[in-house]
Amino acid sequence: MSLEKTPVTIITGFLGAGKTTLIRHLLQNPDGRRLAVLVNEFGDVGVDGDLIRECADANCPEANILELTNGCICCTVADEFIPAIERLMAMEPRPDHIVIETSGLALPKPLLKAFDWPDLRSRITIDGVVAVADAEAVAAGTFAPDPAHPGAEPDHETPLSEVFEDQIACADLVLLSKADLAGPEGIKAAKQIIAAEAPRPLPMLPLSEGIIDARVVLGLGAAAEDGLDARPSHHDGAPDHDHDDFDTVVIDLPEQNDPEALVAKIAALGTQGILRVKGHVAVTGKPMRLLIQAVGPRVRHQFDRPWGAQPRASRLVVIAQKGDLDRKAVEAALS
Repeated sequence: MSLEKTPVTIITGFLGAGKTTLIRHLLQNPDGRRLAVLVNEFGDVGVDGDLIRECADANCPEANILELTNGCICCTVADEFIPAIERLMAMEPRPDHIVIETSGLALPKPLLKAFDWPDLRSRITIDGVVAVADAEAVAAGTFAPDPAHPGAEPDHETPLSEVFEDQIACADLVLLSKADLAGPEGIKAAKQIIAAEAPRPLPMLPLSEGIIDARVVLGLGAAAEDGLDARPSHHDGAPDHDHDDFDTVVIDLPEQNDPEALVAKIAALGTQGILRVKGHVAVTGKPMRLLIQAVGPRVRHQFDRPWGAQPRASRLVVIAQKGDLDRKAVEAALS
């Protein structure tokens, strides 16, 4: 057996930035690599893992795609994270490269520290941390510290801005997603905002629909586990970390007769402090699931695949900052 360390790429980025879209593209265009994927969801309904499993093939069979839901993998290192990595490493043949998609609210540095466990460090190297940033949102100040943005005060970091800054500070490469929506001026503005927050110069590349050459993302050779001090975090020195700044609820809905009306209601939620909505919905008379993915007031929806033997259950994960999420109000707004 080869004694070479297996490279791991960590894909981080805020809620809805496009991490799953990027990973789907990498699976479909792996540049000859046999990949394995570990997906971490903040809520207890796995949507991203479902989307990624749809891309399973000979280079990344479904057995090579694992999902950890309802929590941060860094908080369950011994119980869940290390066993999951061990399972991927035990695959035959062994993966050439492991890709980890963090939750959109994850702080990447604790995950880097998790790889310092002796059982892992001798066999794995962190090839690089790739931060996916929504160029249009960043340019608008939505997911960046911006005194002009509601909820962001000049002398007070918001939980949103801290997560964003930690993800940028830990990155080896920043991909500016939704470049087609941001346009040249939006890309320019996003680059300036990110450069001002980054602790060191970072390469930044525009990205649309997750399309990028795998050789750009995989094979950075950063050995990030050896450079933690160059990756500052707002939570350095803290004895622990959690997601107490954010809440999530799962909303069960009946079958929908008018999906466009539901989409409009979800968009309206985005103007009322809801950060993220995602899930699948059953539409009357339609054999396929309606996939819903919303970031703020921007909603994308499409029929992705037949329900098959799966129960036609409409479930949406809703995420917001602490204090902004009222289950009854959300249920009433979507009813």
